[in-house]
This record gives sequence, structure tokens and C-alpha cells, in this order.
Amino acid sequence: MTANDLQLNSEQLRLKPPARCRSPFNSIKFFVLCHGMLQLAQLLVSGYLKSSISTIERRYGFSSQKSGILASFNEVGNTVLIVFVSFFGSRVHRPRFIGGGALVASLAALMMALPHFISGPYEYTVHISQSKDDNSGLCQLESSFQTPLSNHSCTQQESHAQQGVFPLLLLGQLLLGIGGVPIQPFGISYIDDYASKRNSPFYLGILLAVTSIGPAFGFMMGSFMLRFYVDIDKMSKDEIGLERGDPRWVGAWWLGFVVAASFLFLTSLPYLFFPQQMPKEEAAGDAKEPRAEEEEKKPLPDPVQELTLTQFLKSFPRIALRTLRNPIYLLVVLAQVHLAAMIAGLATFMAKFIERQFTQTASFSNMMIGGVNIPLAVLGIVLGGALMRRLNISTRGSALMCTSAILMCILTALPLLLLGCSTQRITGIYPTKQNRSLDCSSGCSCPTEAFNPVCGSDGVEFRSPCHAGCLTKVLDDNTSKILKYTDCGCIGVSGSYGYALPGTCGSDCKHLLLPFMVLSALTCFIASFSQTPSYMMILRTVRPEDKSFAVGVQYMLFRVLAFLPAPVLYGTAIDTTCIIWGKKCGRNTSCHYYNMDLFRQRFLGLQALFVTGAFVCFLLSLLVLRHRAGKQDKQAGQGYTMIDREQSTDKNASKELQSMAA
Repeated sequence: MTANDLQLNSEQLRLKPPARCRSPFNSIKFFVLCHGMLQLAQLLVSGYLKSSISTIERRYGFSSQKSGILASFNEVGNTVLIVFVSFFGSRVHRPRFIGGGALVASLAALMMALPHFISGPYEYTVHISQSKDDNSGLCQLESSFQTPLSNHSCTQQESHAQQGVFPLLLLGQLLLGIGGVPIQPFGISYIDDYASKRNSPFYLGILLAVTSIGPAFGFMMGSFMLRFYVDIDKMSKDEIGLERGDPRWVGAWWLGFVVAASFLFLTSLPYLFFPQQMPKEEAAGDAKEPRAEEEEKKPLPDPVQELTLTQFLKSFPRIALRTLRNPIYLLVVLAQVHLAAMIAGLATFMAKFIERQFTQTASFSNMMIGGVNIPLAVLGIVLGGALMRRLNISTRGSALMCTSAILMCILTALPLLLLGCSTQRITGIYPTKQNRSLDCSSGCSCPTEAFNPVCGSDGVEFRSPCHAGCLTKVLDDNTSKILKYTDCGCIGVSGSYGYALPGTCGSDCKHLLLPFMVLSALTCFIASFSQTPSYMMILRTVRPEDKSFAVGVQYMLFRVLAFLPAPVLYGTAIDTTCIIWGKKCGRNTSCHYYNMDLFRQRFLGLQALFVTGAFVCFLLSLLVLRHRAGKQDKQAGQGYTMIDREQSTDKNASKELQSMAA
């Protein structure tokens, strides 16, 4: 073998990567795949919770305000810990922190399903047996009727497990927020560190797309799971006495949490095997001179990473306040906060609104949101970014684009306030409420907690067959299901007793569902056009060394001012429109009937209020940018522009961070 052959073999061995480097866990592409699946699983949980929140509310008797607290509680743990993500950065083993957070989130999702297993079977009020000789729930004239829920039975039902459902759900939400803290920030920074410059934007675009469609999958899964009865694991299909259209129907809300927890657990395992540092990815178009390549691999000094934890905590408030003194940054973030508050409230309660306003099932309502509204919002985000790239829009153009989009959004959102109708006529409740029993059913001794709606042949709804004065029922010979109630003393047709059909009469607004969904989806589509340009306005108007702080402060304000209070605010507004609350063991449970005019006006009125607030903030930012542009034109003749001043302050800020690190 010649010297040239030996030299060639040694060169091939040197270029051949070692076995460890050929492992998939040393590939940034494999990391992107794993991280996309993990983010999908994480957002699946949050989207599924919002899709099933009204069902949980009905199952455990929560008010809408309590449901709003539950929906926003995961932001508590996230808000407290997100500050430290900027500090730890690359100091820790990021993949293992991501995997650990995912395991915590998986445990939290299982904890969210736990109340179903520690609670007894779902018992809806005035349960009607399917046997022909059982007349419970009907008008009992011959003997004094005993309320089926006596004080003794109530004491037995109020077990410690039932009382601890809400704290257990809150704890699950808290852990879900804590577990989700390291997932997105550490994952994005890890990809940005080890992906090539050519591929990094593509990888981050994939993650952004997954982040956008994750909640849609959650709502679609909610639509599927809520088709099954809540106690499908405890009783056979023949024992279920409710139809999906019954207002007392409760779907299998817990089943989706079990599926999502399993998905989270599986997607967390690969992170335990990724290295703390991996070889830098090399793309085809990244060939450079050896010396230039070595210079690129050297990490750039990050002033934040040179600070101690004490120095970081001391510097954070000062730099945050300095960032907030930037008028463009402050106005754009406030506009985004308004939009985020609107989205948080609508995502939590829009399914419930569709369900109540248009008399639809929870499954169908979730399908409308997950299959129509969210995909169109994602499309709007993509088109907004593509439009900015195509036209190379400046900061001032971004402000104009945001202002125009939100103005059009207002024009499409306001007509939604008119698409609806009033509550159906309910004897003794609406339009006039009576505290005493009706004369026609006063001798029936109807229980005050009864809720088994029936629709009279005269088009008037009653709370139960007993309240309608019905004496008998007609069953289907094949299925033993109730077809109708007859001999109803409170339903008079042509001087004779009428009949009642099981279930609510519903509203006469079903034909308005299509125009409502068209306008609602169009509003989401137009509003999402402002997301990309608003982010670009923030990145272009803050100092380069403050960008990480600016983004951190932005997300903190999102959580504190939007994601935390908005669901509670929406839930409280919904509760104020309730005209009769459910009763169980002498305590209020979830609302049975709403004043639908007030429900629509206050729920959609909050949406219009937040959109208007965002429009005002974007408009003010446009005016400030125009004022700055005019000022710069005047100073250009004097040889000293606003840009020069900002560059000098940038240098002073950089020196400030470096002196703190020293």
C-alpha cells in the first residue's frame, strides 16, 4: 500500500462521523419532529379542556365564573416560572428539562380525568325510569309527593370526593401550566442553536404551524368524545336514558384527557436521550471557508447568560420598564393583549354560546370551532406573513396593515350582535317569573329541584312533566323510550288536555347558525392578519439587546392581562344573564336557562369591546410612527436623525448589561 493510499484512508476515516454522531438523537431534524409532536400533544390538552368546559360545568354543577377560573388557572404556574426561562437559557440540559416538563404535563392531564373515577355515577334530576309501571316525575295527585332528594340522601351524596372535584381540577391545571413552561422556549432556542441558518426558519415555521393547529385538534377530539355518554365505562348502552340533544346530556369529557395524557407521555420519552449539545447542522448552501466556519461555531457572547440569578432578577424590572417606555412597543403589546383577551374568552365559551343560542349539541358546537374558525385563523396568519414578505412591508406599513385589518374586523363583528333571538317561552320562568307553583300543577307537589324539560303541544316549555301537570306517559314498545306525556293539565288545546314531548322546545334561530358561523369565521380570518405584522413591529422597534426581554415581557403581559382574567370576565358576564339556576341539595349548580338576548349582547359585546380597544391601540401606533417619520425628515437636514439617537442609546444599554455582568 502506497503512502498516497494510506493518506486517502486516513482522510476518509477523519471525515466519517463516529457512530454516536450518526444516532438519530444527534439529528436536529429528528428533534424538530419530536418537538412538533410534543407541542401538538401539549396544545391538544388545552384545546380539549376548552371544548369540554361546558360539559364539566353541567356534570359538577359549576357556574360559568368557576369554569372561567378553571380554564385560566394553568396560566398561574406558567406566569410565575416563565421569567426564569430567559435566565437559564442554555445553562441547563434543555432536552431533559423539556422531557421532564412533558411528564409533569402528562401527570396533570391524568389528574384532570381523575374526578370521573372518584365520583359516583352521574345523576340528573328527576330521573325517569324506562319501566312502564314507574310514574316518578309525573304529576302525583293521589298522595303527597316526596322529594326524591331528601336531606338524608343529600348528606350521603355530598361525599368528600364530590367536594374535592374543583380543587383537584385546579391542581391539574396548575401542574399543566408548570409542565408547559420549558417546552416551547427551550425547544425553539435549541433548534436555533444547532440548525443551519438556511433551515432554521423552516423548522421554526413548522413548529408555528403545529402551535396553530394544535387547539383545532383539541376541539375536534372534544367533538368526538362528547358523543359518548359520561358513564360509558360504568353502564351499558341500554341503561342510558338520555339522548344527545337532551339538555341534561353529559358526554365522556374525561376520555379525552386520558388519551392526551398517554400521547404526552409517549412524546416526552425521546427527550431523555437527546444530548445537551449536538453537532451543528450543515446545509447544502452553507459551505464556507474553514476559518469562517470555526468562527461561526463559536457562540456569540450573550450578556444575559453572563449574569448571576440575583443580577438577572434585579435587572429584569428595570429593563422591562425601559422597554415599556417605548411608545410603539407599549401600544402594540396593548393591542395584542386586547386581541388575546378576546380569543381567550371566545375559545372558552363560544361552544357554549352556539349550543345555547342555536340549540345545538356540545359535540356539534366544538366541531364548528375546531373545523371552521381555527383553521381559517391559521390561514389568516399564514397569508398575513406571506403578504408581508411579498410586499416587503416596513414598520409603518405593518401598523397600517394591522389598523386596516382590525377596522374590517369591527365591521364583521358588529352584525353578530343582531343574529339571535329571545329565550323560548317557559311557563313560570320566562317572560314572567313566578316563585309559586302554577294553579294547574299546584296539587302535583312537584319537587323544586326538578329539571326534565318538556315541550307542550302549544309550543310552551315546562321544567318537567310534573310542572306541566302530565299524568301519564306513552312508551315505545320496542325501545321503551318515552314518546310523549299525555293528560297534561297545564297544556290546554281547544278546551281539552294537551300533550308534551320530552326535551326542550329550543329556539327558532337555527336558521341563523349559517350566517353567524360565516361572519364569525370571517372575523377570525381578518383579525389573524394582524398577528405577523404586529410581531414584526415589536422586533423592529426595540433595541437589539432587549429583544429577548421584550418578548418575555410581552408574553407575561399576555398572561397577566389577557389569558388569566379574560375567561373569568366572560364567565361572570354569562352568569349575570341566568334566569334560573339548578338546585341540588339546596345549593345552586349550573344554570338551566339564560336570557338569550342578554347572553348574546354581553358575550358578543365583550368581543366588540376588545376588538375596538385593539383598533384604538394600533391606530395610535400608526400616528406615533407618522409623527416620528415627520420628525426624522426635519432632522435629516441637520445631519442628526432619530436613528442616530437610537443607535447611541443602544450602545449605552449594551454597556450597561456588560458592566452588570462584570
